[in-house]
Amino acid sequence: MNILIVKLSAIGDVIHTLPSLAALRKHYPAAHITWVVEEAAADLIKNHPLLDCVIVSERKNWGRKLAARRVGEAWRDFHAFYQTLRSRPYDLAIDFHGLFKSAMVVGLSGAKRKLGYDSLQELSGLFLNEKIPEDMQKHAVDRYLDLPRYLGALVDSVDFILPHDARAEENALALLHQHGLKDKAFIAINPVAYWETKLWDNEKFAALADMIFEKLNLPVVFTGVDASSIDPIIASMKTSGINFAGKTSLLELASIYRRAKTLITTDSGPMHLACAVQTPVIALFGPTDPKRTGPYGTGHTVIRSDLPCSPCLLKKCDTTQCMKNITTKQVYAEVESRIKV
Repeated sequence: MNILIVKLSAIGDVIHTLPSLAALRKHYPAAHITWVVEEAAADLIKNHPLLDCVIVSERKNWGRKLAARRVGEAWRDFHAFYQTLRSRPYDLAIDFHGLFKSAMVVGLSGAKRKLGYDSLQELSGLFLNEKIPEDMQKHAVDRYLDLPRYLGALVDSVDFILPHDARAEENALALLHQHGLKDKAFIAINPVAYWETKLWDNEKFAALADMIFEKLNLPVVFTGVDASSIDPIIASMKTSGINFAGKTSLLELASIYRRAKTLITTDSGPMHLACAVQTPVIALFGPTDPKRTGPYGTGHTVIRSDLPCSPCLLKKCDTTQCMKNITTKQVYAEVESRIKV
């Protein structure tokens, strides 16, 4: 049996789909399973022990080439992707994404059974011949698991399995040793998010890091996409922070989070990565709904101001009051309660 999984992005969404992959592999142990993913999250599933093949969609790169009027090059790249996709006759393709871009991949796959949610979001449902209801009141992890359950899979555990990469482990350990950091003896902070409405104030992050260092005697490691996003925070600190932003791959970051005492974070991909490696998370939530996309599992804490307008799911807001209402003392109190247990 040949199975195609389509979950293209983003980091958190791909992580949320990992338990469904585990459930599918358990239900179809002899199946050949392929996953189509976009570049940004590809490291999370390349060389995955439960997958037979990973196909990387360079959709954004095709768009850049088209914008630059390199039409022939964009077409050749897309055609190569299409040929790879069609090189195997799929018995089943599952659209975990539910968007037009993912439904197109399912349609192009030529699979006999095209399974997804009974949704007309971006017209994605038009490409499917089997559909199940999508319960938006469930957490994304459990919502995705409804698809393997529909296929008869017994979901008796929720397993977040990441690829093992010895080089990533070595690099992460070298980075930690370079700064004298020991396992479970530092706090990680991820202050970045793609939505501006999810961001907390940099001055508050700086004050929080100072309090952790001065009162708990624990070093603070900041993570992010690039160092420049963290520099203003460290510049505002009275003590010293450690900037790992832009220095790690996703699997290296997973290794670092695994060794952290806890992660303080916005609602973002790194939050879900920490959950996947079973590191306790303190998550700051504003416009999004923690019931749907909060830290999954036990031992995590969500801090939010619970305004009447939240969750609004807006990427733009004139006030972002829901995030502004979260205080440094409030977050520090949660950190302290964990450390002093």
